[in-house]
Amino acid sequence: MALIKLTGITKSFAGVRALQNVDMTINEGEIRCLAGENGGGKSTLIKVISGFYTPDEGRIEINGKEYKRLTPQQAISEGIQIIYQDFSVFPNLTVAENIALSLERLQGRHLVNWKSIYKNAQRGLDMIGVHMDLDAPVGSLSVANKQLVAICRALLQEAKLLVMDEPTTALTRKEVDSLFAVTRDLQAKGLSILFVSHKLEEVFEIAEELTILRNGRKVTEGPMKEFDRAKFIYHMTGREIEPAHFKAPEISGEPLLRVDNIGITDLFENISFSLYAGEIIAITGLLGSGRSELARALFGLEKLTSGRMFIGEKQVRLHNVKDAINNGIAYVPEDRLTEGLFLPHTINNNVISATIGKTLSKWRLVSAKKTNELSGSWIDELKIVTPSGGVPVQTLSGGNQQRVVIAKWLSTNPKVLILNGPTVGVDIGSKTDIHSYTKRLAKDGIGVIIISDDIPEVLENCNRVLLMKKGRIIEDMPCAGLTAEVLSRKLSEEVGAGGQGADSPPKEETA
Repeated sequence: MALIKLTGITKSFAGVRALQNVDMTINEGEIRCLAGENGGGKSTLIKVISGFYTPDEGRIEINGKEYKRLTPQQAISEGIQIIYQDFSVFPNLTVAENIALSLERLQGRHLVNWKSIYKNAQRGLDMIGVHMDLDAPVGSLSVANKQLVAICRALLQEAKLLVMDEPTTALTRKEVDSLFAVTRDLQAKGLSILFVSHKLEEVFEIAEELTILRNGRKVTEGPMKEFDRAKFIYHMTGREIEPAHFKAPEISGEPLLRVDNIGITDLFENISFSLYAGEIIAITGLLGSGRSELARALFGLEKLTSGRMFIGEKQVRLHNVKDAINNGIAYVPEDRLTEGLFLPHTINNNVISATIGKTLSKWRLVSAKKTNELSGSWIDELKIVTPSGGVPVQTLSGGNQQRVVIAKWLSTNPKVLILNGPTVGVDIGSKTDIHSYTKRLAKDGIGVIIISDDIPEVLENCNRVLLMKKGRIIEDMPCAGLTAEVLSRKLSEEVGAGGQGADSPPKEETA
């Protein structure tokens, strides 16, 4: 039976059609995936379902009732709950307050009833079978637990349809597995799930039905069993994309980068490896393994407390980012929105921000001509989709924003490029383009380090993978012959107390 039925939904903004004649039906107890590249219309359609946007044309039916003008309050009363990417939680409030306060407001309470809040919050946690400290500030929780808090809050409001917008963006594989277990349990209890994503592997794992949007139009839909990888990607992007594996050149000469037993107290220790020209190596590990802290240290954002670091034959000490840049190191951070970009500023300003000296006139003022030339060359080189370099970077899709960050750091002409989560939150087309360009950089002699727990990304784009656990590199493996299943198992395996460094002798087994 149809829970919600959308017919001929069309929505425009300033003359640009974000949705064009879109039909979609979500049945009771169904897990449907809404897929599409960034800018494809997914977010607009979600906001139509939630009542936030009123369509210019089309019909909305919920539980058999047609709405001419659906409001957010009506959508909530019909059991529609949206969990956006930021989860819309209050970081300064407790778990109990975040879960129960919306219900308290819906029930018309004017005074806080703490007994009721704790009782309802616990009831929400019991609905999904998780345990959590009700008094813990939500700001102190992991991303996965913040998401569970948002789900509990939705369930307390008698949700019938749970819309999850890119729910796995910041989750580790283990956390994704837990989320999927909760999702299947909710489906078994009769809830409908709309899983909004562009992550191919996860879509095939969780969804039963699929709807794909491209450029605001529905291009296909049907049961997941009717789709394979190639068909899914083709409908998403409009082009055929095959995974291309990376083969590094023969290693010779001095390494571009060498670290010898480096460490930072309480973060990581005894890290040793070398990176050669033309190599792309991966450093992988679960959240908390020390992988991001290591990346930041290699760029001078964290100060080493032990060990030595070499660029070529020269030992270097990085006191700050300027030292790293001067030694030919560039770093694309994990979170482009807070660490990589000046969102209100133009593409031009963002691209030149790391090399502003190249754009100065003889009067030591920023030259608009030089800025446009430098930025324009990178817009063309990285195929950044924009009408001009004067557009604010916050108006771009995730994939194009990531290209701007990469352009900013490539303009420093680095020898070593560190990419921390290079394709997090970007669509399949942009992901493929970024991977292809990374391989081109390696071919030109740059050494690349990819920090990632995206297993296909690691295996298809790197020649070696360093596995980190508990602040130590426990294994250095060639990617040739390494399967996704083996790497996934190694990622999830427990490591003994203190771990085992990559250069440590094997421990003796005892009977």
